[in-house]
Amino acid sequence: MTRTLGYGAALAAVLFVIMWLWINFMPIDAERWHIDPATARKPSSPNSFLYAPAAATAETPDIEATVLEGEPDEVLERFAAQALAAPRVRELTTGGTGYRTFVQRTPLMGFPDYISVSAVAVEGGSALIIFSRSQYGYGDWGVNRKRIEGWLSQL
Repeated sequence: MTRTLGYGAALAAVLFVIMWLWINFMPIDAERWHIDPATARKPSSPNSFLYAPAAATAETPDIEATVLEGEPDEVLERFAAQALAAPRVRELTTGGTGYRTFVQRTPLMGFPDYISVSAVAVEGGSALIIFSRSQYGYGDWGVNRKRIEGWLSQL
């Protein structure tokens, strides 16, 4: 019985390591995840969050964006600096598309979440369009929303 438990524990450990390696070292398909947040379609699962000005996106935003001071390029740069200052975040894109996409991984397992962002001119300044979503899992326990609200509170 003890030997069987030992083999079971060893098998579970090996499977955990294989899963961790898979999640953390599989190449990211940039074409799939680097999308314009204004035209993005929210999945049917509750593991995404859309922040945008009213009528600026193909989908209804979860929260309507506030007006920020500055030109769209400047506001996008401020947001990018905030995003890149967060732990386990890297930029997926190299620019040139008018929007940027970042990847943030969870602390233990390294599950990736993708954050695509653009900035648009609105009356009184600029507003961000942010689409944050998880690659794995059905729900996200509000992580995408909390992340974006946290980053926005520090702009």
